[in-house]
Amino acid sequence: MENNDMKTIQWFPGHMAKTRRAISANLKLVDAIVEIIDARTPLSSRNPEIDSLTSSKPRIVLLNKCDLADSNATSVWVNYFKKENVAALAVDCKSGRGLNKLMPTLKSTVLKALMEKREKNGMTGAPIRLMILGIPNVGKSSLINRLAGGKRAKVEDRPGVTRVKQWVRLKDNTEMLDMPGVLWPKFEDQSAAVRLAFTGAISDDILDIETLAMKLLVYLAENYPDSLKERYKVEFDKSDDGLALLEKVGKKRGMIVSGGEINIERAAITVLDEFRSGKLGQITLEFLPKE
Repeated sequence: MENNDMKTIQWFPGHMAKTRRAISANLKLVDAIVEIIDARTPLSSRNPEIDSLTSSKPRIVLLNKCDLADSNATSVWVNYFKKENVAALAVDCKSGRGLNKLMPTLKSTVLKALMEKREKNGMTGAPIRLMILGIPNVGKSSLINRLAGGKRAKVEDRPGVTRVKQWVRLKDNTEMLDMPGVLWPKFEDQSAAVRLAFTGAISDDILDIETLAMKLLVYLAENYPDSLKERYKVEFDKSDDGLALLEKVGKKRGMIVSGGEINIERAAITVLDEFRSGKLGQITLEFLPKE
């Protein structure tokens, strides 16, 4: 995914540096890490610092928003993590899909040694404490609210809502520590940054919306052309660049301003909104590299 015409994306506000310190300080309080990533961008939505920050604790990875991702690609990614000896589940935190497997998997696999030790020592009533980690807008609060059976954590469709840690007690003797979303100091791979921007993990305020929408349309035309045609009811040529694709969308939707010109900004906002809401179909932005 080329990125030469977009400014370098950096996003590391002060509260995220504070979160990194809080993760290290609170590790001793939990039994395991629940890392939530976006099923559409499994690698790009993983904070590379979490591996080193939490290496002392067992972990399970939840590929959230699986309802928005290509199901075949998600299955491949789940198997990838399992081959890396990391427990992984495809879930949708808003609807609860797949979450019924979370606690059984934790107890039988991730925390098996701990559970056996507690049983041997007569500590079966001790609560299981979990730290919930992930980048902004990946679904941490949605997970907690779903498992808690009510609205315990603030949820908004924009990055950086959770700013302080929150302990939430569940009915099954489980306690979850919800940490603020944290990105990393520098995006070494700008393609990863662009993928995160597509999904809304990075605030739109620091990006060129029109360029971002053009890049997304080029990707969709190459990888999901049928979804693009079905949604916008137009024919796309292989020679179309991002601007041509965006103009076709704008024209089809009647986004015309005075003088007969197409309102490119409005078309760009529409494309990004419809992708993020799943109206373009189940789409994965990142596939497992071929060996």
